[in-house]
Amino acid sequence: MLKRAFLMAGLALFGNAAHAQTVASTSQTTTYNSIAVDDLKIFYREAGPRDAPTVLLLHGFPTSSRMYDTLIPKLANRYHLVAPDYPGFGNSDAPSAETFAYTFDHLAAVIGDFTEKLGVKSYVLFMQDYGGPVGFRLALAHPERVRGMIVQNAVAHIEGLGPAWEARKAYWQDRAANEASFMSSFTSLDACRQRHVGTSPRPERYNPDTWTDEFASLSRPGQYKIQADLFYDYRSNVASYPKWQAWLRQHQPPMLVVWGKYDPSFAVAGAGAYARDVPNAEIHLLDAGHFALDEAVDEIADLVRAFLAKLN
Repeated sequence: MLKRAFLMAGLALFGNAAHAQTVASTSQTTTYNSIAVDDLKIFYREAGPRDAPTVLLLHGFPTSSRMYDTLIPKLANRYHLVAPDYPGFGNSDAPSAETFAYTFDHLAAVIGDFTEKLGVKSYVLFMQDYGGPVGFRLALAHPERVRGMIVQNAVAHIEGLGPAWEARKAYWQDRAANEASFMSSFTSLDACRQRHVGTSPRPERYNPDTWTDEFASLSRPGQYKIQADLFYDYRSNVASYPKWQAWLRQHQPPMLVVWGKYDPSFAVAGAGAYARDVPNAEIHLLDAGHFALDEAVDEIADLVRAFLAKLN
């Protein structure tokens, strides 16, 4: 009986090891690259066969393509993954706000030129937070390139803006009077942590390196003005919601919505709102926060693989 117990335990360990080998590590799948685009160095992560269907991964604030590090290896065996850092973020160039207009129109134009430079002519958009405004601009500019959309806590409807947005709207209405107090809170270490943990009942699942690194990035010279200008322009996204919704209704892209319900910024109602424009959208509310990959990367990877398989 004891021998059989040891045998079963060994088989279980062997089975677990074999299963673990089916998911490659980041170091086996991902390359870290830079390319010149519009006189800027644009950094990007890339993985998977270049002749496979492309997923363009667009990051949020105040992070970078690094937010996709855990997801990329889970998809790279079948798909071509490309994750750029926007100008002013991550490892891409961050020209001063005096020489570069930090608007969402401009970021989208640079990322559009980035895809041209890489020769990427067709893609599924994966959009999180700031990735939504960038991605929707790409979609409106080249609808023929969009094979599908994956939305992860990125808002395109007014009901997706939670109570935290009242102070943000005050900043848009009177920048001079509100910038100092707003930006000191918006870019603080506590705010960086809160974006990740939100109201999650399992804060111990979150790696503090994520928000300490993001805070360090926000503390670099020039970042205050860069982020102040860019968030002031966020009001252009809210004004564009009707246009984005009209695009969705017209084109009916295959759509997967995965939404961390512990998000302190974007309300859960923002997830369900997509179904008004794309009735066949697949919508999942997850036990996770604003950066849902922190806590639910395996669940999201399963959902994304199933969604992408339907597009082939």
